[in-house]
Amino acid sequence: MTVVYGYSPSGNCHKVRLLLEQLGRPYMWVETDSSRGETRTPAFLAKNPNGQVPMLELDDGRVLVESNAILCFLAAGTPWLPGDPWQHAQALRWMFFEQYSHEPAIAVARFIRGWTDADSPRRAELPALQARGHRALAVMDGHLAGGVAWFSGSTYGVADIALFAYTAVAPDGGFDLAPYPALRDWLARVRSTPGFIDMPAPAPVNAARLAAPD
Repeated sequence: MTVVYGYSPSGNCHKVRLLLEQLGRPYMWVETDSSRGETRTPAFLAKNPNGQVPMLELDDGRVLVESNAILCFLAAGTPWLPGDPWQHAQALRWMFFEQYSHEPAIAVARFIRGWTDADSPRRAELPALQARGHRALAVMDGHLAGGVAWFSGSTYGVADIALFAYTAVAPDGGFDLAPYPALRDWLARVRSTPGFIDMPAPAPVNAARLAAPD
């Protein structure tokens, strides 16, 4: 059986779990709390020297890492990854955008607010991260406002899953989604797709920190 090593409150890990659920593909989830050093053990590093989750392990022992690579592998040959070369490239375009322009701002802001103390020096990074994150959200909203429903082509797919994970929890990073009506409608569409599951909330101590002022 396919095994996924992941940290449930992580957007990058949730991407993989959401796709597997929607594909209806059997898998075993191994909770691996990166915030507690569980990705830095010798056993884990022997499989993934980069020491990160998610990590996919196949029945034959092959290991695949990097969330969007895992999405493309799992979705190959399914409607979640367009077969048409142009649409396929468009889906990849948004997945590259997610990893370069979106996740480094929105996910990092969420991490700082949720997994660091209120007096952490890293809080000084938040204004710049939020400015960059709002630029990414505005790009997404503009795309959707142009009359398209999805980021993966004409139908829902892997690019939508990749972008949904951290966009859905962007408010945890201090991002107000009210100025992005097309984006909010898209979030609702994703949530209405068959087999959808939401990302678990962080542990209570982190949830309390998320509510703390900057």
